[in-house]
Formats: sequence, C-alpha cells, structure tokens
Amino acid sequence: MKKIGMFFGTETGTTRLIAKKIHKKLGDELADKPVNVNRIEPAAMLAYDVLILGTPSYGQEQIPGRSAGCLEPNWEEFLAKMAQPDFSGKRIALFGLGAQERYSERFASSLMRLHEVFAAYGAEIVGSWSTEGYTFQQSAAVRDGRFVGLVIDERTQGMHTNERIDAWLAEVKPLLLEKLG
Repeated sequence: MKKIGMFFGTETGTTRLIAKKIHKKLGDELADKPVNVNRIEPAAMLAYDVLILGTPSYGQEQIPGRSAGCLEPNWEEFLAKMAQPDFSGKRIALFGLGAQERYSERFASSLMRLHEVFAAYGAEIVGSWSTEGYTFQQSAAVRDGRFVGLVIDERTQGMHTNERIDAWLAEVKPLLLEKLG
C-alpha cells in the first residue's frame, strides 16, 4: 500500500514535534515517518502522491528560511532546489505553527506562502481549518474566513493541540486515503 509522505521545516523543533504527533495518530501503516526538508532532495517528496507538509512561521509572510531569520536551512532552501516541479495529481494537507499573542499582526502567515507555492506547482490542497478559538489581528493564512491548513499555537494554546489535530485529521484523513486508493 502506498503511504502518506510527511515533511516539515522547523527552527526550534516544535514543527517536528507536531509532525510526530500527527504521524503517531495516523500510524506507520498509513504514513511514513516525518522528515525535515533540510535533510532531503526534492525527489524524496515527489515520490509521494499524498503529502502532509508542516511549516513554522518565520518572517513577514515569508517562506521560512535563512532570509526570514532561520539559523538552519528550511523551506526556502529546500524549494530553491526544485527545478520546475510538477505536483499535479498530488493531494496535500498543510499545517503551520504560529504564536497568536506574540505575532498577532501576522499569525501563522507562512502557512499561506507554503500553500501558494504548492498550489502553483499544481497540487490539490485540502484541509482548511476554522479560525474559531484563535485571537489574532491578521493572518495571511486566512482565505474565505478559514485557515488554509491546520494552525497550531503551542506557545499559548498547547492545551488544544491534540484535540485540534484529532478534529483536523477526521476531516482530511478520508480525503488523503481516497487519493491513496
């Protein structure tokens, strides 16, 4: 059986932690272990038809990477390795981290940049998420009143992380499995 590929970028390790939680809930039979994008070449990601991608939020609506202030390679450096990738026919669910109190004016905005990049590569993006329960001034990751993927704020709402992951997976898992066949 084909599996869900899970990839993330991280700076402090929190995105990795969330990816591992999502993987544990999906199980080894459905998803391969999450891998940091700073440890792979694009071919590793392109081998999957179904993906879950995670991102921290760094910079002002930027893709996380060195130009956004990350100390280690992240999404920016990984995406620079891709030469006209074709993600058409691939289904992707996204999750992103943010700190709604500390960065209320740009909460989880990097998630939208990741969404835009992979949508431009031809991927079908699934798994929007309600903005209810969050307090922020502005987020580029909101489209039509919903986040473009799951948003986790471990800093101020870590107590909601597991229930948010469970609810999000209840929505996206059938869509991801449908694509796996």
